Amino acid sequence: MDFEKLCHDVFDLDPKIRFVGVCGNTGEIKNGGLREGIKSFLTNDEIKKANLISLERWRLHNKLADRIGKARYAMEEYEKVKQITMPLEDEHLLLISTEVDSDHGKIIESAIKLIISNYVKDYL
Repeated sequence: MDFEKLCHDVFDLDPKIRFVGVCGNTGEIKNGGLREGIKSFLTNDEIKKANLISLERWRLHNKLADRIGKARYAMEEYEKVKQITMPLEDEHLLLISTEVDSDHGKIIESAIKLIISNYVKDYL
């Protein structure tokens, strides 16, 4: 999967998207970053910690996958941002941060359609 292209394509979905990144099981961002002109609320160390928390949370989501199916996405709303997490191949996660007033439902639906049509035909 071309993670760099995926990140660019996700940014194009909505101008309220602040950040798009792909992280692996170490919590490091492999591709992506902040939208031009946007400042991060977190330091690089805090971003890595937040990613590790997202990875662990994702593992917890999938503990019941054999009973209820695999999770397609997770969404959390904070006071300053919304965080959307979606699974990708080889234990990678797609991380999307948006402005609080974004239409997260539309962004999630569009991202899933994008992944299915261009990257993974059998996405969950």
